[in-house]
This record gives sequence, structure tokens and C-alpha cells, in this order.
Amino acid sequence: MTAGAAAPPWAGLRVAVVIPCWNEAVAIGKVVSDFRAALPEAVIYVYDNNSTDGTAAAARGAGAEVRRETLQGKGNVIRRAFADIEADLYVLVDGDDTYEASAAPAMVRLLVEQRLDMVTGRRMSETATARRGHRLGNRALTGMVRLIFGDRISDLLSGYRVFSRRFVKSFPALAAGFETETEFTVHALELNMPIGEVPTRYRGRPAGSASKLRTVSDGLRILRTIVVLVKEERPLPFFAACGAVLLLLGLGLGFPLVTEFLRTGLVPRFPTAILATGIVVLSFLAFAVGLILDSVARGRKEMKRIAYLAIPAVASCDRAAVASCDRAAVASCDRAGVAAT
Repeated sequence: MTAGAAAPPWAGLRVAVVIPCWNEAVAIGKVVSDFRAALPEAVIYVYDNNSTDGTAAAARGAGAEVRRETLQGKGNVIRRAFADIEADLYVLVDGDDTYEASAAPAMVRLLVEQRLDMVTGRRMSETATARRGHRLGNRALTGMVRLIFGDRISDLLSGYRVFSRRFVKSFPALAAGFETETEFTVHALELNMPIGEVPTRYRGRPAGSASKLRTVSDGLRILRTIVVLVKEERPLPFFAACGAVLLLLGLGLGFPLVTEFLRTGLVPRFPTAILATGIVVLSFLAFAVGLILDSVARGRKEMKRIAYLAIPAVASCDRAAVASCDRAAVASCDRAGVAAT
């Protein structure tokens, strides 16, 4: 910051830049340098996820604090980082130099000034840099999540995000791999968190760097995650849909038998009649399971909301203390959880 320049709205707050890495030695040095220039007050953490190409040394040489996570997968790195790092604001970005660091201040500013919990870097010009399968998969999966959980997001799989402490410390982080981005979005939408998006340029990887994302297998894992989250968070519609399918199947098998019985008084195919009856019974059981699990899901949602509200918001701290960069006052405010008025 130059002399006489106005302090940014996040002045005095602890900012952490988290960069998960697996064999990104070609790009990580530039990524760290770019974020040091864009957010000079931030502490940059590079989590080395079993790299074998010198990623840790390159990150350390660029000025990052390097930590290690041995459980393979981006979701495992996120879980470890969110548990270990204490900060007020968290910037998450991939270590492949595909996202522009210059967008980070605008994303952080939006989160702080509008008191948001998550800001997503919405990728622009993606059609020129990403593989067609990735683009189509992202659109399809984003559309599914928008349809089921709400249409407040437009880039489900973006790896460039800014989080509040409230979000990070209430996020369960159950995923192991790239499906963690889906968990981010559903967690925010389910708790009705205030969220936002900032357009950011998305560029191709540097020469010598290879994508770790496998279009088909990772796409299927993300799709599976969406289905599981629908089951966990929307059990009544999920099991009602299953019950409706079973009911239609049972009626389809049983209708000819019923008409034949009404016409002749005979049941010509007992095995089919038993099967149809069993399927119809299963359909009603599915409806009943959905009703029961809906009450359970509501209780879980209430508990998650309470855990989320137990963490003081960034904007709760006294703004004068933040503007003067008085860390002691900010820490005291954070402990007290004083709400701004």
C-alpha cells in the first residue's frame, strides 16, 4: 500500500490464501508471486498433496508457507486447511495459474463490504481454454444444482473462491476430491448464506503443466455427490420421486391383471401379481421414509444453522478497530462477538 492510500475495507483482518497443489512446480511460483502482489497483507499457504516434482520447494522459494497433506485429493486438502488455518477471510485458488490473482481484491472487497459468506470467481472466456467435455459437464451439473437447490450460482465448479470465517468453520468438508466445490455451493445454498460472484478471466495452463481433472470419472463422482446431497438435504422430494417411479411400475404391471380379474374373475399370472403388489408396497414405504427423513434433515439443518451463527461475522467487529489495524481490538471484538449496529 502506498503512503496516503486509503486502507482497504479488510485492513486489520487476517487474510489467508489457500492453494492446494499436486505436481504444480511449473506454475506454483508464479501463482504465489501474483497473490503476494495482489494481497500483500495475506499469508499464503501452499498445501503439497504428495507432489513429486519439486512443488514444495518452488512454493517455498516464492515466499509461501508450505504445509503437507498426505491423504490424496483436493477435498482432503481443503478439510485439513480449513481445520488448521485461523483467519478472518480465506481465499481459495488452484495452483495451476489458470485464475487471475488481480481479481482477488475485488472478490475480498465484495465479501467484506456486503457482508457475504462466499464469493465465487465466475470464469469468463472459458470456451477458449477448457476442454469441451469440461464445459458441457460444468453446465449440466450447474444446471442440476440450480434447479434443485436454487439459482443463485452460475459456476458450480469454479476453484476460485473467497470465504468468511463463518463459512469455513461451519463447513463439514466431507468430500475427498474435486467434488468439494459442489459441497461448497450446496452448503451455502442450503443455509441461505449471502453469496456473490465476480467475473474473472480463466486462462489455459502454462506449457509443461497437465490437468489433474478427469472428465468422465471426476464428472461421475461430482454427479454422485449431487445425488447424495439431494438425498441428505432434500429427502422428501428424493424418496417421493423414487416412490412415484415404483408406484407407476407396480401399477403398470398390475393393471392388466386387475382388468383381467374384473372381466373373468381369475388371476392369470400369480408371480406377476405378487411382484406388482410388492412394488406398490415399496412405493408407499419410500414415501414414508421420505417423510421421516425430512424431519431428520430439518433438525440437522437447524443444528448447522446454529453452528454457523455461533461464529462471529467479519462485519460484526468494530469498524474503527479494523480501520486502525488494531489487531488486539479486533481479536477482543471477535471473542466478544459484538454485533455492529
